[in-house]
Amino acid sequence: MAVWALGLNHTTAPLDLRGRFAFALDQLVPTLHSLRGSFGTTRHPNVEAAIISTCNRTEIYCAADDPALEHTVGWLAQSGGVAPALLRSHAYTLADDHAARHAFRVASGLDSMVLGEAQILGQMKDAVRAAEQAGSLGSTLNQLFQRSFAVAKEVRTATEIGAHSISMAAAAVRLAGQLFEDLQETRVLFIGAGEMIDLAATHFAARRPRSLVIANRTLERGEKLASRFGGEAMRLADLPGRLAEFDIVVSCTASSLPLIGLGAVERAVKQRKHRPMFMVDLAVPRDIEPEVKDLSDVYLYTVDDLAQVVQQGHAQRQAAVAEAEVIIDAGVQSFMHWLGQRSSVPLIQQLNAQADSWRAAELARARKMLAKGEDLDAVLESLSRGLTQKMLHGAMAELHAGDATSREQTAQTISRLFLRKER
Repeated sequence: MAVWALGLNHTTAPLDLRGRFAFALDQLVPTLHSLRGSFGTTRHPNVEAAIISTCNRTEIYCAADDPALEHTVGWLAQSGGVAPALLRSHAYTLADDHAARHAFRVASGLDSMVLGEAQILGQMKDAVRAAEQAGSLGSTLNQLFQRSFAVAKEVRTATEIGAHSISMAAAAVRLAGQLFEDLQETRVLFIGAGEMIDLAATHFAARRPRSLVIANRTLERGEKLASRFGGEAMRLADLPGRLAEFDIVVSCTASSLPLIGLGAVERAVKQRKHRPMFMVDLAVPRDIEPEVKDLSDVYLYTVDDLAQVVQQGHAQRQAAVAEAEVIIDAGVQSFMHWLGQRSSVPLIQQLNAQADSWRAAELARARKMLAKGEDLDAVLESLSRGLTQKMLHGAMAELHAGDATSREQTAQTISRLFLRKER
C-alpha cells in the first residue's frame, strides 16, 4: 500500500495562489468525490483520499495499491485553474514515511505559522469527518490520521510546544493596539461567524470596545455569536452603508470573491474624514480587495502579514520542538511497521482460505468413513494424516525442484517455518 501527500502552505505559496485551492468545509465532500472519480477504477481502484484546507494550507492525502502523485498534481492544478508546472513550483509532494511524518508534524502544530497552535488539530478532525462522509477514508488513511491525533496529544502533554504562542486573533489585537491609543474607544466589525471570527471576537471583546458588531450572510447565526459578547448583528447586505462606522474590521468568510472592494472603503474613509481604519483579512481567498492596502488612511493586514507578530516567542519553543520531533519519529516508525504488515494481509487471507478448504475436505471424508461404520481411531488417524500430507505437499515438492542453490534456500526456509522448537 502506498501513501502520498500533495500540499502548499504559507511557507511555499503566496496568499493569492493559496486562495485558488481553498475549499470550504461544506465543499470537501463533493470535492473528494471529484478527486476519487478522476482516478478511474481501472488503474487506481479504491483510492483513499482526504483534504485539509485552512487559511494557511491545502493538503491532499491519498492511499492506494500504487502511488499516483502526478495524477494528483494534475487534478489539483486543474481545480485551481493553474498550470501544473506553476503548482509544482509552490507545492510539496511526499510519500510513505515522509507523508506520515508531515501529517504528524501538522497535527502537532510544528508546521503552523503559529508554532504549537492547536486550531489545526480541530481542522484535521473536520477533514477526517468529511472524508468519512464522502466514503473516501479507508483503513490506511484512518490509521494515519488517528495516529497523528495520538501523537499530537502526546506532544502537547509531554512538551511545552504550546507555551508562549500567540494566535492570529491575539496578533490582530496587538497590532490594533499599536494604532489606537485606547481600544475601548473603538467600534469593531466582524464579518463572518465561523471559528476564526469567534476566536477574534473573543480577544477583542476582552478589551471592551465601545461597540462590537457581527455581519453575516445568515442573520440568525450572526445574532447568536453577537449575543455572547453583548454585541449587535447585521446583514452583509447592509455592509456598504455602514462600513464608515467602524474603526476596526476583521473579516473571515468562505466567499470565493472579495466582499469589500476598493470603492466601498474609499467612500467609508471619506465619510470618516480620514480617521484611520484598521482592517484584518483572515480569509483565503481574500475578503478585502488587496488594493485597499494602498489607501493612506487604511491599515490592512492579511494572514501572511501577521506572520512576523505570531513568530514572537518562537525561540523559547525550539527546545520543545526537538522533544516533539523524537515523539513524532517514534510515531512514524510505528505507522510504517503497521503499513508494512498490511502488505501481508492478502497472503494471510489466502493461506487461511486454503487451510479451511483442506480441513473441510478431510472432515467430509472422515464423516463418510464414520457413516460406513469404520473404527473411530482409524478415522481420526486418517483425518490427521490427510491434513498433514496436504500441509506438507507443497514444501516437499519444492525441496525436489530447481537447482542445488534454490533447493538449499528452500531447505533453510522450510526449516525456519516447520522445525521451530516449542518455547
